[in-house]
Amino acid sequence: MTISIRSVEKKFGRYPALNSVDLEIADGELVALLGPSGSGKTTLLRTIAGLEFPDAGQVLFAGQDVTFASAAARRVGFVFQQYALFKHMTVARNIAFGLDVRKGQDKPPKAEIARRVDELLKLVELEGLGKRYPSQLSGGQRQRVALSRALAVQPSVLLLDEPFGALDATVRKSLRKELRRVHDATGVTTIFVTHDQEEALGLADRVAILNAGRIEQIGTPDEVHDNPATPFVCGFVGEANRFEGTVAGGRFTSGAVSFSAKGVRDGAAVAFVRPHDFALDEGGFEVRVDRAHVQGALTTVAATAADGRAVEVCASRSEAAQFAGTVRIVARKSHVYPI
Repeated sequence: MTISIRSVEKKFGRYPALNSVDLEIADGELVALLGPSGSGKTTLLRTIAGLEFPDAGQVLFAGQDVTFASAAARRVGFVFQQYALFKHMTVARNIAFGLDVRKGQDKPPKAEIARRVDELLKLVELEGLGKRYPSQLSGGQRQRVALSRALAVQPSVLLLDEPFGALDATVRKSLRKELRRVHDATGVTTIFVTHDQEEALGLADRVAILNAGRIEQIGTPDEVHDNPATPFVCGFVGEANRFEGTVAGGRFTSGAVSFSAKGVRDGAAVAFVRPHDFALDEGGFEVRVDRAHVQGALTTVAATAADGRAVEVCASRSEAAQFAGTVRIVARKSHVYPI
């Protein structure tokens, strides 16, 4: 199912939650909506679901206008952060709920419902747990049940709102892999909301970065990380050193910090350098190493430039011994934006 969001706007009172949002999602794609609190990502998801209706613009499913259609009419599967399972029902009955409540000819035979439940229990690796109750499951298992329930009705679109937010880090990582596997097995167009960069970059085919009700950039995880379109994206996605200064003659300068900025027009600018893009080089600017912390194969170096500003460098473990006293570093890659 393709999804088209065209110039969608939504206000709550005087607050603009969505501001002329455009987004195209391909059939079978897995897309993350990533942004800070208040960026509009959940409002956009709810608008796609039919749980909110826009003040302006269109929502199209497979080319059909569903802007004011209900969630049921859109055949959307929705997974919430807090699972929303029925405590008095077994796992199997929870999964079957969407099929059990159908009326007349729309309701499948009991044998077909049972077969569908068994298929989904196998898909999410919960075989043999159909007779248990939610209280007898771990958080990760309950979220798998919620995912199975959403898939039971064979939705045209699967939407997930912070699906792993209530789980600990280890379980979140495991369930991210699980969601990717389930998505690849079903091929359902899937959109999920998250504020977790690692989650978005590690799971999605494409990531839409939202800020103040607008999409700042949409692209593959590599594109938004390596080629950020705006200062906000560069500062929000991944770690980065931020400098305010000026560009003159293809060089950026901010106090004692200076590096190449070829192709950027002269004038005031803001620049970002990711810690791993700094390297030791006698032709670079001087920093004093304050401490070096080894983390597995990498070394995180906290340093101070000659004018007192903090600089963070990430180097290989083999380079750790070279980061001592006063050294010179150069930015091998930077992102410089005129302001």
